[in-house]
Amino acid sequence: MAVKKTVSRKAQKERKTKETNISVSINIDGEGQAKTDTGIGFFDHMLEGFARHGFFDLELTCEGDLLVDGHHSVEDCGIVLGEAIKEALGDKQGIKRYGSFILPMDDALVLCAVDLCGRPYLSYEADFPTERIGYLDTELVREFFYAVSYSALMNIHIKVISGNNSHHICEAMFKSFAKALDEACTPDERIAGVLSTKGAL
Repeated sequence: MAVKKTVSRKAQKERKTKETNISVSINIDGEGQAKTDTGIGFFDHMLEGFARHGFFDLELTCEGDLLVDGHHSVEDCGIVLGEAIKEALGDKQGIKRYGSFILPMDDALVLCAVDLCGRPYLSYEADFPTERIGYLDTELVREFFYAVSYSALMNIHIKVISGNNSHHICEAMFKSFAKALDEACTPDERIAGVLSTKGAL
């Protein structure tokens, strides 16, 4: 039996520095709609895939110092998105907490597992054949997930099992993260309070 959602799981966060100006809004219980504008086309594509496959409604805009490089924009988007996810989930009452998914995309196969435990940690096992995908430096993918894990206070484990096309590998990462996070956020009627022996997450 489906669990009725009685609390709106939405959040809006903003962050402005000398390097970036970012606004994020997310609805955990959305329909997978996304509006993104980061100035990095492939990064927008990844964020849209994250929203669509996690059934999150996401609006994200970033004005960054792209004439320097994409690092500040990608990392800071991860920070603000993580903060929004954390706020939207609130005290995490009644949710599964854990989620995992192995996602195939042509030659690429990527595993992602998450734990909404209130502790930040990133395990990232990935190599890209190329240094860039469009205008996104592939070394920044790790920086994004690191920022999300620490600002959202969640464990994220990403492991590329196979793959030889950078586009496919990266897209499988974002989609597997979306599916794992969606599962972890899902309410379970068997859970009273939070799923922890401590009584808090």
